[in-house]
Amino acid sequence: MTILFSAAVSMKHQERLKTDFPTENFIFRDNMTAAQEALSEAKVLVTYGEDLTSELMGQATRLEWIMVMSAGLERMPFKAIEAKQVRVTNARGIHKVPMGEYTISMLLQTYRQEKLISKNEANQIWDKTVRVKEITGKTILIVGAGAIGQEIARLAKAFQMKTWGISRSGRAVNHFDVNEPMENLHTLLSDADFIVSVLPSTVETRHVFTAKEFKLMSEDAIFMNIGRGQAVKSEDLLVAVQQEEIAHAILDVFETEPLPAEHPFWLEKNMTVTPHVSGVSSEYVTRALEIFTQNLRVYQAKENTYVNEIDTNRGY
Repeated sequence: MTILFSAAVSMKHQERLKTDFPTENFIFRDNMTAAQEALSEAKVLVTYGEDLTSELMGQATRLEWIMVMSAGLERMPFKAIEAKQVRVTNARGIHKVPMGEYTISMLLQTYRQEKLISKNEANQIWDKTVRVKEITGKTILIVGAGAIGQEIARLAKAFQMKTWGISRSGRAVNHFDVNEPMENLHTLLSDADFIVSVLPSTVETRHVFTAKEFKLMSEDAIFMNIGRGQAVKSEDLLVAVQQEEIAHAILDVFETEPLPAEHPFWLEKNMTVTPHVSGVSSEYVTRALEIFTQNLRVYQAKENTYVNEIDTNRGY
């Protein structure tokens, strides 16, 4: 069986896979341009999910399973994949540790005024009047109560926070005091100190946060988006910050990436902008390959217990 990688992985990882699966034919390439010549013989494709097109799917005549080495699937050609009845799995959940740490660190940075303190340090300014606050005991509303949301809630509990969640089903979830379905979002917004969006990119999640939602938030609230940029209507968020309808916005994802240099978000004093790095980790590839390895054993055994199998009709 041919397993084709268009996702670049190190020689260390390549050798480990060959050792663990000696009977399989691995073809490792650093990108789809180099991998394309082997598409027609591949039964399994391992990709980062941004290099596959409907046209390329037409060449993948033997393909049975696609492993996406990321959580994002918005660029996948799902109609072509569905037509060929190809199974798709992804690396959902591997971002939970770095994104959990990012969330807590950025809330602390904002409440402890660390940007201002660092600026003062650079300018040799000794100012003990800087007003700092505590995140302990606050209420955090996490919109998207999946693996990442649960890790954020778990860490928030160390700060004695009330943890509220929003998910599609609204079922009870670990580490959340309350979890509600999406239609109940508005009932929770006004009493939350921190609102964190971890929403994926789907038709249903486009512009979940608009002027209406920002007006419902407390004027002291901090809004954070670490899911996908399209969940937020950018111009409405800008107005909400400028008119002090909320206290601060922390943004790691945007409707347009990279965020253009002339975008007004850069200049807003009550906004923190980071370049889509909340999920970055030195352990990323190792964790993604652990999921792939687990699923490869399932594939070999012809079982149906895949981790992170995607509904190709829904795209998640």
